[in-house]
Amino acid sequence: MLQLYNTFTKKVEAFTPMSPPNVGMYTCGMTVYDYAHIGHGRKYTGDDILRRVLTRLGYTVTHVQNVTDVGHLVSDADEGEDKLEKGAAKAGKTVWEVANFFTKHFYDSMDKLNILRPSIICKATDHIPEQTALIKKLVEKGYAYDTPEAVYFDVTKFADYGTLFGQSLSEKKTAVREGVRTGQHKRHPADFTLWFKRVGRFVSHTMHWDSPWGDGFPGWHIECSAMAMRYLGETFDIHTGGIDHIPVHHPNEIAQSEAATGKPFVRFWVHHAFLKVDARKMSKSLGNFHTIEDVEKRGFDPLSLRYFYMTAHYRKPLNFTWEALEGTQNSLKELRLFVSRITSDVSRTILTQEKLKKIDDVRKRFDEAITDDLNMPQALAVTWELVKSNIPSPDKYDLLMDFDEVLGLDLRFMNYEVRIPEEITNLAQKREMLRQQKKFDQADEIRKQIEEKGYLVEDASTGSIVKKKIS
Repeated sequence: MLQLYNTFTKKVEAFTPMSPPNVGMYTCGMTVYDYAHIGHGRKYTGDDILRRVLTRLGYTVTHVQNVTDVGHLVSDADEGEDKLEKGAAKAGKTVWEVANFFTKHFYDSMDKLNILRPSIICKATDHIPEQTALIKKLVEKGYAYDTPEAVYFDVTKFADYGTLFGQSLSEKKTAVREGVRTGQHKRHPADFTLWFKRVGRFVSHTMHWDSPWGDGFPGWHIECSAMAMRYLGETFDIHTGGIDHIPVHHPNEIAQSEAATGKPFVRFWVHHAFLKVDARKMSKSLGNFHTIEDVEKRGFDPLSLRYFYMTAHYRKPLNFTWEALEGTQNSLKELRLFVSRITSDVSRTILTQEKLKKIDDVRKRFDEAITDDLNMPQALAVTWELVKSNIPSPDKYDLLMDFDEVLGLDLRFMNYEVRIPEEITNLAQKREMLRQQKKFDQADEIRKQIEEKGYLVEDASTGSIVKKKIS
């Protein structure tokens, strides 16, 4: 059974879905105004591993991921300009062009990390009716109020708001930077925007729609609630995000969703720690903002980056350096080379009870690692123990392919589907018969013939194994 840390309860809990074998999982997606970077890659690799583990456990996962293409301001609170508008101004393109370009870049980058595409990808701009319907319900229930500039959610009306993720409403402060206008008609500093009106600082906002409260556009928080509930229902199993979502975005999601439905919104909250670069926060101003393309330009396989992410637990900070990435690339190369040297196409021998027990033990320890709050460093350790074990190559290969369904390192591809030609197989069988007849000189002559044709024969306690030479 999967043991998973729930940020909301602050403890590791046994995960069981609401409606087995089905699992509903919502992962906060990108705000598509700029390039995806390797910090994003860590978070989405973590989501991918969680999904793969759930699938391994026999669950059917409906994975929903949003694309934020409107409404996310420079601050997670109600400050600054819309990130999409800012990105469009910088690029000299329309907001729609910018959103389409960076959406494609994001998913292309995630493909390179072998991250499975979500079951459902939903854009905020395609779900305006769902968002306005949710806001209308909040207004009717008295949790939201209309002002000349925006429709706000009243946090004081939601009794549990101050306890979400251990926060205190009386101590919660909304940072206000000098020269940045925030809502002038808010009743409480922590009240957040559900619908921005196209007035004042947003009078020229490019993306806008009609609503019961006037022409405008949705706030960032309402988008996730509306889309998550549209596809997964009013209560669902898992919601993921970065740790930066804990103070503002996710408490706001919970408040507005539960105020509207009167039901628990999410059962398990999963948050991923940051990726640092050279022990510093990743930022463009520091010059340590790296994309997947940057990784490739330096000669690294993006999957070595995926391997690197798995060297630390998802809830612990991970420090990126090019030297560390080189180390994981070398480890991945070594693992791939090993896989390319073994094949599942050789004749199998009957395994002893001792060998069968060892195989079961390795598989059990791998499963124990991945179900222990996604302990991927331990899962990698078990994988390397398997590589170095005396388990017969065909069974070792099968186990590695099994583990790779979770690791996602695409190891099967590296085997190149090597098949031993019939001529070589016949020679190997003839040699084995000569060995059994103790005609070792003749057997050695056949070994030389096999080697001259580009293959190797290895004799083991489980029988002879033929492999393609690696140049």
